[in-house]
Amino acid sequence: MSDNEVSVTTAMEKGLAACPACHLVSQYQQDVNNYCPRCDSKIEQRKNNSLQRCWAWTICSLIAFFPANMYPIMTILYFGKGQPDTILSGIVLLLKFGMYPIAAIVFIASFVVPLAKIIGLLVLLWSLRNPSKLTKLQRTKMYRYIEIFGRWSMLDVFVVALLVALVEIGSVVEIIAGPGATAFGVMVILTIFAANCFDPRLIWDKDTPDKPIKEK
Repeated sequence: MSDNEVSVTTAMEKGLAACPACHLVSQYQQDVNNYCPRCDSKIEQRKNNSLQRCWAWTICSLIAFFPANMYPIMTILYFGKGQPDTILSGIVLLLKFGMYPIAAIVFIASFVVPLAKIIGLLVLLWSLRNPSKLTKLQRTKMYRYIEIFGRWSMLDVFVVALLVALVEIGSVVEIIAGPGATAFGVMVILTIFAANCFDPRLIWDKDTPDKPIKEK
C-alpha cells in the first residue's frame, strides 16, 4: 500500500482526535479545551509545539553527546593505580583484553545507538518540512525503531553505576565514575525527552512531503 493511499484523509481533517489515555476517538472542537468523554483526559489533535520542543531537546542532546564521549566515563584503580577511560578508549581496552562480545555490546549500546537516535530525530524533523527520499511509511518505521532501541542506550550508565556500587575490593580494586558518565546520562535523558515530544502523526499530515525525490 502506498503512502498516498494511506494518507487520503486524517482524523484531524475529519474533526476527530484520539484520547492519549484510553484511545477513544471523539469529536474535536477548535479554540476550546477538549476532554475525553470517557476518561476525562485532555485531548489534542497534535502535541503543542511538538516540532519546536523536539528540535530543542535534540540539539541539546547532540551538544551533550560530545562531552559524553570526550570526558572519562570511569576510572579503574588497581592497587591505587589506573587511568581514566572514555567510552571509546574503554572499548579499545576491552578489545586488547580479547573481550570482543562485551566490547561490541558497549560500542553498540553506548555509541552507535545514542548517535543513531540523535541523527534519526534530526532526519525526521528535517523531512517534515523539506523534500526527502524517505517515504512517510519509512519515516514512521524509523520513529518506531528510535523508540525501541533508544531505551537500551542507558545500558552503559547502568553498568557504570553497578560497578561503582558493587566493585570495591578493599584497596585492591576501586572504580570511580567520571564526568563522562554524567554527561552520557544527561544526553540519554534529553533524547528520551526529544522522542516523547515528537508527534508521529505529523508525518502523515498532507502539508508534509510525501513523495520521494526522483533521481535525475
